[in-house]
Amino acid sequence: MIILLLIGVFFICVTLVLTCVNIVSFCSKRLSVKAIRISSTLTVFVGGFFYLLLFVIGFNISDDWYEAIYPDQLHQSISSEYMPAIAILSVVGLVGYFTLLLGSAEKLPPLVSVFCVAAVIMVNILQIAHAVQISNNVRDVSLDGPILLYVYHANLLLISATTLRKHIREMLLVAKSKGMDESENVKYRRIYAMMTKFSKYSLLVFVALFILIAVLEIIFVLLGQGFDAPIKAFTDTADWTFSKQIPPPPMEQKGHYLCTVAAGGHGKVVKPLRYGTRLGETIIVNRQLCVANAFEELIKEKMPRFHKTVRTGYDKYGYPVSKHITTPLRADVVYYIMKPLEWFFILALYLFDRCPEKRISRQYEYHGT
Repeated sequence: MIILLLIGVFFICVTLVLTCVNIVSFCSKRLSVKAIRISSTLTVFVGGFFYLLLFVIGFNISDDWYEAIYPDQLHQSISSEYMPAIAILSVVGLVGYFTLLLGSAEKLPPLVSVFCVAAVIMVNILQIAHAVQISNNVRDVSLDGPILLYVYHANLLLISATTLRKHIREMLLVAKSKGMDESENVKYRRIYAMMTKFSKYSLLVFVALFILIAVLEIIFVLLGQGFDAPIKAFTDTADWTFSKQIPPPPMEQKGHYLCTVAAGGHGKVVKPLRYGTRLGETIIVNRQLCVANAFEELIKEKMPRFHKTVRTGYDKYGYPVSKHITTPLRADVVYYIMKPLEWFFILALYLFDRCPEKRISRQYEYHGT
């Protein structure tokens, strides 16, 4: 507990320091370019690590929307199928951001500068979209921790605005050094005056710019333009703000812990067969569960006293075990541990039952595939 407390205090202190530095660098010119570069780099990578850690702790994330999960779990906020598209956009945005952060306007070709600014705007639209995506569950959780996720989103906006403003001011200095402000051409003088005002009132301009870009992006998507995969990455989900998919019924957590295994493990491992009904609840059924239930039914018919003893012990220890099967990986491990016992059940059924497969298949009321 002391170690966890120290880790938590360290994370909070680092977050507060970086946030304060980013606010100061945005609001004033007192910090050196080197200090801004260091704080911005730490914000992106160290803050990103904290963000992922807090996300995992704050939300009990399981599988994609088409997988059944426990009632206290959530499906993934970004579809795994379209995760590569999000990763590519994020990498492009980070490359553009660090090019502007570490480079100078004088050394960057104009076309490169344009693409880098566009990349920074794009990655900020992406992170704002994810902030909105998680908003409904941030309000619903009982812990205050997930609310701190928005500190990282706010810091990304701060360092992006600071870097873009730095780049624009450098562009103004380059233009001034070339004598653009001294040009006799009225058109160029007006352009330079507008750029100078832009540098002074960058906060309002950048806020308006982000809103404008977001609105334009929505319009492009509605018209069939833009990228489809990043949109589906947010909509092909369940339980979140932009989710459009309806997930399977939640899995039962109480009772037969093989029910927990059948419903909670990865599909390729536990091999779920169909939905069934147990004690009035809809559950996911696999062959291991059906075999175990068929074996129990067999011994109940042949040896009722022995079955009562086995059932009592199973009820005593099975449910406490099931409470610890809270992740797909744990369910997979239990599935493999139970394999030898499943083979024993099958052997007993084939030795003492005339129609073992018929007995196995009739376990649990059928509710579709």
